Amino acid sequence: MSMILSASVVRVRDGLPLSASTDYEQSTGMQEFRKYFKMLSKKLYQLPDRCTLKTGQYNINFISSLGVSYMMLCTENYPSVLAFCFLDELQKEFITTYNMMKTNTAVRPYCFIEFDNFIQRTKQRYNNTRSLTTKMNLADMQTEIKLRPPYQISVSELGSTNGFAHLSVVEYRGTGKISAAPHQRLEPVTLPGIVSFVLSLLCGALNLIRGFHAIESLLQNEGEDFSYVIAFFLGTAACLYQCYLFVYYTGWRNAKSFLTFGLICLCNMYLYELRNLWQLFFHVTVGAFSTLQIRLRHPQGKSPDYNV
Repeated sequence: MSMILSASVVRVRDGLPLSASTDYEQSTGMQEFRKYFKMLSKKLYQLPDRCTLKTGQYNINFISSLGVSYMMLCTENYPSVLAFCFLDELQKEFITTYNMMKTNTAVRPYCFIEFDNFIQRTKQRYNNTRSLTTKMNLADMQTEIKLRPPYQISVSELGSTNGFAHLSVVEYRGTGKISAAPHQRLEPVTLPGIVSFVLSLLCGALNLIRGFHAIESLLQNEGEDFSYVIAFFLGTAACLYQCYLFVYYTGWRNAKSFLTFGLICLCNMYLYELRNLWQLFFHVTVGAFSTLQIRLRHPQGKSPDYNV
């Protein structure tokens, strides 16, 4: 019998479970697939917004949107169009019920456990196809899946290193292998993030102006040290690169932000004779604040463009 067995709502950035259906099936196979749920939850930030894991007896499907992922376990013969309509319905209800601030600041697992009631009701409806209403446009979803099929994750790509599961690559049907983190988006910008971005631009502009003044002074006085010019322009480049790291997702993003902050500190140490303590404190503090905001702005899942 084709049916949905389990469903859960998970935060993308750290795999924190926010809500889940109450499952009564306790077979060995179900226990094994709960492990797959946990393994995938830890890698959601690396995966596209719509994926399927097919393994003989059961399938795991999930979609991600606005930093939250909606996952479900169903039997192998459950129709894909119904599976993704089910996930889409969970997504719409969750977004309507809870704002992003609550999901981003949640610290306890299953803190939205009351959403379980909606998951259970929806699961019962989709397990009894005769009770489904005409509100769902199955034709549109079928077309959407044909035009943009979900990424296929194979079980062989789920491994374990030192006891920790990892997912090396994701395979897109018909296109071969792709990188593990395609088209990553970042969480929405916060007010502190905007302030840090503006202050970094300001520090970069101040360094740039002082750099041109240093060049003028160098041309007028042959004894001036050219290394000060280099220090000012390196400081400008470091500030602008912090702005870039805040806006765009790149590999080793946090490590790059710390190295950039270290460069800012070194430049200001070298320019100690040309700046007073307050100026040095301002530049270093802005660099530290920007590094913190880069660290706090996590990747999020892509928003699916379902037309149902």
